Amino acid sequence: MHQTFDAALGINLLHANQKGADHNRAHFDEWGITCFNIMSSPGAGKTVLLERSLAVLTDDLKIAVIEGDMTTELDADRLRQYGVPVIAINTGRSCHLDSKMVAGGIHQLEHQYNPVDFDLVLVENVGNLVCPAEFEVGEHIKVALLSVTEGEDKPLKYPVMFQEADCLLITKIDLAPYLDIDINRIAANVRQMNPHVTIIAVSAKTGEGLEHWFNWVKSQVLNQRSSATATEMLPA
Repeated sequence: MHQTFDAALGINLLHANQKGADHNRAHFDEWGITCFNIMSSPGAGKTVLLERSLAVLTDDLKIAVIEGDMTTELDADRLRQYGVPVIAINTGRSCHLDSKMVAGGIHQLEHQYNPVDFDLVLVENVGNLVCPAEFEVGEHIKVALLSVTEGEDKPLKYPVMFQEADCLLITKIDLAPYLDIDINRIAANVRQMNPHVTIIAVSAKTGEGLEHWFNWVKSQVLNQRSSATATEMLPA
């Protein structure tokens, strides 16, 4: 378990991380890139969602991925098959990506490519329902996944992830008929934590709900561009 406050050094780790996240976001804004932070517990389906997304969204968007994993590049290698730049970051014993780690990924991307060519950076965080939501990495959008196999009560037991999310994907809904679980109850529990979150139920296996997700992603990229343009037009 990480400590959010290092009493010995008197350093607020979250504050230091936030400064780094703001710096990362400034880079993304300068380059006209929208950044999504994809978060969930292990096995909720982040990587397969990204595979399905890259197969479709790269027709309209120039995408790069920053792939977090504790020890391997197994997921990064899966995503590289879709012809997009994938920067792999191994966190070792850390259960989440932080802004400093992602800054390293950004610098690798900047060194190897012209960053202004990209529309969207997808950060696949390490699987964990708590820490990734506490440590911003410079994202504009937080996306949380919750699979139907995890149970209806996870939003109530691990509220921070669901309170922080802009979008909640209920995944593996093709398995719902075989489980004693109610997707509407999951959604209701999420809305107790976050009444305004966008909720999309999807199955990467059958494709149900994915078109809704793809359209939501494209709408967020357009919204981010519009916000950036409006900011540039404000009088100094």
